[in-house]
Formats: sequence, structure tokens, C-alpha cells
Amino acid sequence: MLALIAGTGLLPREVASRLTKRPLICAMEGSEPDCLDAEISFRIEHLGSFLARLKSAGVQEVCLAGAVSRPSVDPAAIDAATLPMVSVIQSALGAGDDGALRAVMGLIEQAGFTLRAAHEVAPDLLMPEGVVTQVQPGALDTADALRGAEVVAAMSAADIGQCCAIRAGQAVAVENVFGTNWMLQSLRNRPDGQGGILFKAPKPGQDRRADLPTIGPQTVELAAQAGLSGIVLEAGGVIVLEQDAVIDACDRLGLFLWLRPA
Repeated sequence: MLALIAGTGLLPREVASRLTKRPLICAMEGSEPDCLDAEISFRIEHLGSFLARLKSAGVQEVCLAGAVSRPSVDPAAIDAATLPMVSVIQSALGAGDDGALRAVMGLIEQAGFTLRAAHEVAPDLLMPEGVVTQVQPGALDTADALRGAEVVAAMSAADIGQCCAIRAGQAVAVENVFGTNWMLQSLRNRPDGQGGILFKAPKPGQDRRADLPTIGPQTVELAAQAGLSGIVLEAGGVIVLEQDAVIDACDRLGLFLWLRPA
């Protein structure tokens, strides 16, 4: 049996809808899914008991999908089954995104579960290489894509995001803790006019079993409002939600969507 620990956003629903057998939907309090109903909710202070409950329910595999906010820990609420995990949980909450995810995934694996990536249980969440829109990227866009890959690689060292906006070889915006949408909204009144690309890719060396970068129709709308000319994604490394709607939005708004080889 597969347990889907679902966060916010569209990804948990898309994963669940693609599975032939319904998973056990779970959620951490404070980051409950907005598109699915969770059958089991748990507090971070009860993580050990929650994992034991999954074991008793016959769960063998766990998939993490959706956005999760960092919880605050109430020391008085930690139960006996979670006490051995406290030092790891505290370290995770104080680490960057990658470090926090690695710590949590380590605890899940140590409990005897197999971690499955969202795109592993639902492979068609990833789109093949190529340009899937009417508008095609030009030579300047190709050069900006190369620069975008360099910028995301540099960002990964600081663990600050998975995307950036590039125009004429310059980074006009980089993703931070507030996410892609906030970054794009910050470009609405950009002083450099129109043009440029949104580049999105996993961080080099990232554990791809969780937190793979994702776009959806709203990303396209915000990219257009930001005055960008197109979206470049690392093929095989970025999940595209509501793919038909994403392509339609790009065509309607005059943007290209390029799934670029890594």
C-alpha cells in the first residue's frame, strides 16, 4: 500500500488521480491539502506514532507531494515514539529546504518505508523534451536558457530556490523562500521592459524523490504578466500540472514552453 503525504497545491490531487489504486491520504497539521481530503492527519510532535500507524495499516511505500510549511514544535506535545527523532527533527527545522527534506526522508526510510517520488508513481507528470507551443524560442532565448542553468546551479549552493528570470544574459529575478509566484509578481513593474525567460530546474545534486520543481497554468499567467517571453524547464526535472491547460495558456498569451535537455 502507498501512503501519500499530501501538502498544499495541485500536485497531490494530480498524483492521486493518476494511480490505479487509491493511496492512503495523509497530511501534517498546518499543511493540509487544499484539493484532497486527508484520511489521517498528524502533528510533527507525533511523527513516530504516525509512522507506526502506517506500518500497522499495511503501508510499505510513502510518497511526499505538495508544499509543506515548517511547523513549530511544542516540546510538551512530543510523544514517546517520537522522542528518539527529536534531535533530527530539530536539525531539519533549522536547515535549508534540501537539508530539511533529506532529514525527514531519512526518518521515513529508517522506519522501514520505501520512498517513492511523485513522478515515479505518476510518470506522465513529466513532459518529454521539445517545444510544445506555437511560439518557438529564438537565439537570445537559447543563450538565456544557458545562463539560467548557470544561475540555478549557483543558487543551489545557498539552497535558495529552483528558478530565475533571465533577460539578455542577466538575472532579473531569482526565487527565494517566498516561491516562484512571488518572484514573478515582483516583476510586474520591472524597469527593464519586456522580454526574457523563466528558467526552472532541480538543484544540482538534489534528491529528486521530493520537492521537484513544479509549474501549472497560474505560472504561465504570472510569467505573461511579468512581461516574459517564455518558459524553459529542464526536461525530466520539472513537473507540469494540468499540462493541456498550461500549453493552451502559453498559446493564448504568446509564450513558448521549452522542455530543454539537462
